[in-house]
Formats: sequence, C-alpha cells, structure tokens
Amino acid sequence: MRLVCSRSCNNMRSIAVALLLLACTGCASIDEALRPAPPDPKTLMPALELRIAVLIADERSRLAPDAKSLAIDPELGQIARQRAADMAAKNYFAHTAPNGDTSASLLMAEDAHFQGLLGENMAAQHYSPAVGIDVEAFARRFVATWLASGSHKENLAFPGYNRTGVGAAVNGDTVYVTQLFATDLGLGPHQDASPRPVVTPLPNAKAALVPPAVPQRGTQGAH
Repeated sequence: MRLVCSRSCNNMRSIAVALLLLACTGCASIDEALRPAPPDPKTLMPALELRIAVLIADERSRLAPDAKSLAIDPELGQIARQRAADMAAKNYFAHTAPNGDTSASLLMAEDAHFQGLLGENMAAQHYSPAVGIDVEAFARRFVATWLASGSHKENLAFPGYNRTGVGAAVNGDTVYVTQLFATDLGLGPHQDASPRPVVTPLPNAKAALVPPAVPQRGTQGAH
C-alpha cells in the first residue's frame, strides 16, 4: 500500500509542479503584455538636454569656482540640436559633418553678428529600444564621459564661457549629444564693416586668450 500510495503521490506532485510552472509562465507572459512600452525616446530629448545643462553647470562651479555663470542661449541650443540631429540621421560621429558643416559655420551663417570663441563637446551612447532611455542615468553618463576626458573637461571648465546650448537627438539605437559654449571675448557684436568671417580652429579654449597676429572674427576649439 505504501508503494502504491508513494507512486501515486509522486505522480500528483509532478502534475502539481508542472501546473505550477505553467501557471508561472502564464503570469510572466501576462505581466510582459501588460507592461507599458517605454516612452518614445524622441520625446525625452528636451528633458535630457536640460538635465545635462544643469549637471554641467554644477560640475563647472566645482571645477572652476571663479568661472562665469552659463546662460542658456537658444541660438546655441538650436545649432547644437542641428548637429546632434545630423549625426543621428546620417549615422556618424564627428565635429565636421559629411557636407563640411561645423557648429561654428552654422552659427556664423545664422548670426551675422557673432564673433568670439565657440567650444564644443560631443558624445554618443547606445541604448536598447526595448528598455528605453532613463533621462537621469543617461545625462549623468554623458557628463561622466566628458569629465573622464582631459580635453573635454578642460573645455567645459573654461572660465571665460558665459553662454551654452545643449542639443540631443536619437535614432534607432543611439543618442547623440552636442553641447556648445561661447563667449565674445570682450569683442562685442561683429560690425558689417569688419573683415569677412573667418573660423580659426584652436587646440583648446585657453589658446583664444593669446592675441592673434591678425584679428579674427570667429574661433572654435574642437574637442
């Protein structure tokens, strides 16, 4: 009797375990079906831009306490967004677009009166469409990437900058971010009678403080 009972009980236990496993699998499938899809990454780009700007301002005050405060400049933001969007659309990562455009050339074409120093930091991060984008985590990751690079860190901490703009764009699996920094170096707006626009690449922002042999309208430090 015990053997029969034991075998019967074991069979029942096997059935119960099988049913439990099936039930758990069913619950997991239902949970996945009910779980809301991640937000469209494109809708999160404005929040990402703002968060990066705030974090950079905090890091800047820590790295260079005497640095000028950075005002959010809509014009710089528009140019930064154009550059990020172009990289996302054409799947490349570079300071110069395939057609030769740079942030400096776009800015000077947009603003005939701009002259001074323009700095640029760029970064890109991959993401999983199934998981989506965590704005806080991605913003901190972008900032950490720049802080880990000597040239990018030096650029964002340059005390003479007083304006900034952040642009973010996304494609199927990558987020691109451009942050621009600017100062007129005390030159004031460009006058129509001034020399023709010239962009002079610089190795770093500090190089702009060395008086040029010939007056230049625009300079850009590439990072």
